[in-house]
Amino acid sequence: IEPKIGIPRLLSLACYAMSAYRLQERRLFDFEERESLPDALALALGAAARRAFSRGLLHGYIAVEEALNTVRGRIRFDEQIRRRFAVPIPVEVGYDEFTDDILANQLVKAAARRLSLMRLRSGQGRRNLGWIAGTLENVSFKEFPPNNVPEVKIDRLNQHYADVLALSCLILRHGYFESGRGKIRASGFLMNMNDVFQEFVTVALREELGLTGRTFGESPIDTLDVESHISLRPDLVWREGSRCVFVGDAKYKKIEGQRAPNADLYQLLAYTTALDLPGGMLIYAKDESEGGSATYTVRHSGKQLEVAALDLDQDLDAVLADVGTVAKKIRKLRDGARLN
Repeated sequence: IEPKIGIPRLLSLACYAMSAYRLQERRLFDFEERESLPDALALALGAAARRAFSRGLLHGYIAVEEALNTVRGRIRFDEQIRRRFAVPIPVEVGYDEFTDDILANQLVKAAARRLSLMRLRSGQGRRNLGWIAGTLENVSFKEFPPNNVPEVKIDRLNQHYADVLALSCLILRHGYFESGRGKIRASGFLMNMNDVFQEFVTVALREELGLTGRTFGESPIDTLDVESHISLRPDLVWREGSRCVFVGDAKYKKIEGQRAPNADLYQLLAYTTALDLPGGMLIYAKDESEGGSATYTVRHSGKQLEVAALDLDQDLDAVLADVGTVAKKIRKLRDGARLN
């Protein structure tokens, strides 16, 4: 299964969706388009790691508590009395150690290990992963579940690690799967484009509108019916205090014909009705939809159903420019909701 938008653009969109970080595409994606997704990730991770590690491995302080025959740091008197009452040695101590066994390096090592479990066709990709494992030999290996990958805050001290950390988190969070039957096991890397597109649209619009995760994003809303039997969960909700001022959905799907499917428009109409809004928006990926932008006015109610499209077959800066155009339409819908 290959992405329709090309692997470099896919990885750029996915990394931006995680933390609004822009990968250095020209430096990382110096490989042929026919590479499989795991091979491309191995090549990109290797390139990013070589640049990051060229300045030496990132170090940091970690808190260590252990029993030693000499005093180092501070004596933990409570533990000493509890564990070794009247026994002077070993001494329970605590100290801060400056080491390379920190979260940033652990994430890179875990990502390289996860890719190494797959059958890579690229010889250079396999060598890259072996080099990373050797370089991080003294770093402890930790498993990071896809739904619990910690985030490393980027600052001026670790800015050179930004690319390799973004790719590592992408590898650990998205689409890894294993299957087995009997003695045969298989592993692969699969990214759900529906999730990637929704996350990208949410983060990009949030950045463009200057909002936070609390005020803009996916959110459960009141049910459609007064009996609370029909639940609704739109992808995009903008809240100002307790009031919703915009609702929409992001959809990466195949469009038949030249317009949005009736089912999607009915769904958006249900959102606007339940929230008592004058309109809402559907956002599609343009390479999946030839219909582009459109506006539908609902009879009798006058609600405006906007349809927008983002062309993903271009570099990230151009896609974000299109997001800016969509954001202007959202502001107009928000202003109409305020006057409603």
